[in-house]
Amino acid sequence: MFQRFRQLWASRWRAGIVLASLALLASCAAPTWSARVTSYEQWPPDAAGKTYHLVSQQEKAGNLEYETFADMIRANIGRTGLVEAAAGQKARFTVSFEYGNPISQAWVQQYADPYFYNGYGRWGGYPGWGWGGGVYYAPPVVNVPVQVYKNSLTVIITDNARKNVEVYRSSAVSTSDHDNLPAVMPYLARAVFDGFPGNNGQVRVISYERQH
Repeated sequence: MFQRFRQLWASRWRAGIVLASLALLASCAAPTWSARVTSYEQWPPDAAGKTYHLVSQQEKAGNLEYETFADMIRANIGRTGLVEAAAGQKARFTVSFEYGNPISQAWVQQYADPYFYNGYGRWGGYPGWGWGGGVYYAPPVVNVPVQVYKNSLTVIITDNARKNVEVYRSSAVSTSDHDNLPAVMPYLARAVFDGFPGNNGQVRVISYERQH
């Protein structure tokens, strides 16, 4: 009878894990996207209508991915009031950007696999009531490592009329459990100019509806 009870409990435990996994997948497909945005600004009052050049890092010149991301920044920079200068034309401002999505390790909590601990009765956990009555021992919660991609974009604007001093620097950072930087870059490019120019040293969490 004890063996039957253990099998019944294990099957229900696995069912609970399946439901939890489905809930996790649903959260991953959340309708909104969020990022942490940090901005610094000393924006000049006479900048509206002035021109800018978006310069490429020398090692990224000709890189199609880099140029695609540059176009995404151009599509969102209108909030600054700046206008892109024609090729060969002198510009008041210089715009540059940096991006990346390094992998880091994070820790999440989950219930331990009962079979890893040789089944019922080996956990030494906390007693509670089972689904069908009776006492069982709850599986321990363990910390497990997961890989996290830290998607980031930093845009820097310098003022050539003031000896190339920085007048705007904004960084947007979001995390994901898989490598999807091209998919999130349009949101990052939008986020770095959100509420431009904002307050110096401002840190915010910004959310947008996902576009399908």
